[in-house]
Amino acid sequence: MTFGAFLSDRLGALVLRTACAAAAAAFLLATGTSPGVLTIVLIAWLFVAAGALAADYFRCRAHLEELEAIMDGLDQKHLFAECAPKPRTAYERRLLALMRRSGRAMIGAVSDAQASQREYREYIESWVHEIKTPMTAAQLLCRGTEAETRRKLSRELAQIGNHVERALFYARTESPEKDFVIRRTTLADIAAQAIGHHRTLLIQSGVRIETEGLDCAVYTDEKWAAFLLGQLLQNAVRYRGASPVLSLSARLLGRQVQLTVSDNGIGIPAHELPRVFDRGFTGSNGRARGGSTGIGLYLCRRLAGFLEIDLRIKSEEGRGTAVLLTFPAGETLSKV
Repeated sequence: MTFGAFLSDRLGALVLRTACAAAAAAFLLATGTSPGVLTIVLIAWLFVAAGALAADYFRCRAHLEELEAIMDGLDQKHLFAECAPKPRTAYERRLLALMRRSGRAMIGAVSDAQASQREYREYIESWVHEIKTPMTAAQLLCRGTEAETRRKLSRELAQIGNHVERALFYARTESPEKDFVIRRTTLADIAAQAIGHHRTLLIQSGVRIETEGLDCAVYTDEKWAAFLLGQLLQNAVRYRGASPVLSLSARLLGRQVQLTVSDNGIGIPAHELPRVFDRGFTGSNGRARGGSTGIGLYLCRRLAGFLEIDLRIKSEEGRGTAVLLTFPAGETLSKV
């Protein structure tokens, strides 16, 4: 708090005190007090008033600094009212009591919301695991149909499986620390897992996969990284052009490893690039081709943040898109 702000808060009291001093001086002059004595009295009053004002300012500033230090030292800021020092006046005691009532009400509301969110997440995870059983049965039933029907049904079931998996990972991102296992793996293993999971979609879409230098070792959660890569594969398929080619290449950047996933698809308009990671953003391509939820790249950005992967995207409309994933060095990972 600055001294100017302190004075502005007490401007009314200062004006009143000055008016009272002026009235008292006028009364003393009217009753025959000599101007010299009156001047000495006014100077003494001015020094006393200034000293009292300065003392009040330094006391208030020290109290605010103490409160700010307590707030800065708290991990859970909403507990500030419970940790505040003992109030000095009746007004401060009443104000602190109101703050504590408000804080407890907020904590209760947040706890209820967290419990409700946790229950919903657990339900989604349970539903995802339960839905896999009829999906597996449907895939088995497909084998008894003619080739063309089997191909179409397999493609649609694969799409359903992708949406189900996305829902599961979306639910898990609320508490990713419970499912993280950071360990040393290779980009080849991650790519093989992602490509294998989307093999049907890639084959039926005629996408050719090219890989280069994927024997690089990285420190990450293989399952989450494979899911992230799978979302990029799905996007490359959805927005493919004629004779689609998807390239996965890696290179070393010091102790880091950068994986580039590039395609020769329809690309992204330049003005839409800053928004592609926003939740629910489908863009002109998504609206034109349909089937886009605007969740895939949003999930990729969230997962990349949890995995401490630097995720960037470059694209040129009509030429293709390249996504760059820079994996951190093992010794810098905070979750290892």
